[in-house]
Amino acid sequence: MKKAQLSEILRKSIHFSSLVIPFSYKYVFAFNRLLMFTLLLIALCISLAIELSRLNDRGLKRLFYNLFGLILRKHEHMNFTGSTYLIFAAMLCVAFYKPDIAFLSLAYLSVGDTFAAIIGMNWGKRKFVRMKKSLEGSLACFISTVLFAMFFRGEVSYAVSLMGALIATLAELWNIPIDDNLKLPLLSGFSMTVIGAIF
Repeated sequence: MKKAQLSEILRKSIHFSSLVIPFSYKYVFAFNRLLMFTLLLIALCISLAIELSRLNDRGLKRLFYNLFGLILRKHEHMNFTGSTYLIFAAMLCVAFYKPDIAFLSLAYLSVGDTFAAIIGMNWGKRKFVRMKKSLEGSLACFISTVLFAMFFRGEVSYAVSLMGALIATLAELWNIPIDDNLKLPLLSGFSMTVIGAIF
C-alpha cells in the first residue's frame, strides 16, 4: 500500500469517527442545542489555540508534524486542519438548523466524505473532467448517505433527507477552495431546511 493511500485511509478513519458529534447531540444530549453549542464552542477555542500556537512556534510545529504528519494534507502544514473546520461547521449547524437536520448534515459529512474518498481512491476509474474525483466515489457518497438516512432521518421526511444526500454529494464533488468539512454539511443542511420549509 502506498504511503498516500495509507495516509488517506487513516485520515478518513478518523474522519468517520466524527460521527460522535451528531450522535452525541441526538442520543446523549437529547438535542439540547445550548449545551451542544457551548461544548462545540469550547472545543473550537481549544482547537484554534492549538492551531495558532503550532503555526507560530517552530518547535510546536515540528512536534505537531511528528505526531500527525502522516494524516496531514500539504495545505494543512501552513493552514488550519480539517478538524478545526469540522468543529466550526458543527457549531454553525447546531446553531442555525433544526436538530434533526443538523444531525443529518453532520452525519452526511462523516459518512459520505469517508466513503467517497475510500471508494474513489481504490476503485475510482471514471474521473470527472479536470478533477481528481471519480464517478465511483460520488456514487459511494450518495448511496452511503441515503442508506444512513433510511435508518436515522428522525422527523425529516424521506424526500428532504434524499435532497440533503444529493446536495452533500454535489458539495463533496464541487471543486471550490472551501474545505469539505465546511461546505458539505452547511450546504446539505441549508438545502434540507429550504426544501422542508416548502414541502
